[in-house]
Amino acid sequence: MQAPAGERERVTALYIWERRLQRQGVARIAGVDEAGRGPLAGPVTAAAVILPPGLFIAGLNDSKKVSPARRRELATIIKNESLAWGIGWVSVKEIDNLNILAASRWAMWRALTALAIRPDHVLIDGLYLPGLGIPQTPLVGGDALSASIAAASILAKVARDELMVAYDAVFPGYDLAGNKGYPTRSHREAIRRLGPCNLHRRTFKH
Repeated sequence: MQAPAGERERVTALYIWERRLQRQGVARIAGVDEAGRGPLAGPVTAAAVILPPGLFIAGLNDSKKVSPARRRELATIIKNESLAWGIGWVSVKEIDNLNILAASRWAMWRALTALAIRPDHVLIDGLYLPGLGIPQTPLVGGDALSASIAAASILAKVARDELMVAYDAVFPGYDLAGNKGYPTRSHREAIRRLGPCNLHRRTFKH
């Protein structure tokens, strides 16, 4: 079924930064975003995606604006249609040893390292990666401004959510599948009742 003209216009508008770079002769543009900076439990996860120029994916958007079911569908499309994609993880122990900001940067580094193709430029949601060695553009709120970052936000969110659902069976009682480790009221009550598990970030206020 053909997408409505309005949807095509919306997705086309997400390529404004990519088109600007392409006019400057930049060929391979990676978008990078992370998921999991705010939760009390679990790793921080980042994704990097290189999309073909102008690829139309109906529904492509900031992951926070897409339903979980649609995110999973989009993640499959992105993996199948992208030129390259990679996922980077930073563990709970690493988060506690560093800090969440440094951990987010490391996750992004690892996602970029996982790409099968080296990008010529990197569009990053909000953060600057020191010493990257590749031209980069940090975009505040980039997951709503760039198609590449939006695609990365979806892959990062889906990857982390799937892991937290799996961890729910390993660490029962915290509803990790339901709240994905975020600081919900029920999660805080479970921590008070059961104590923190190995998945909880010790440097975060529980």
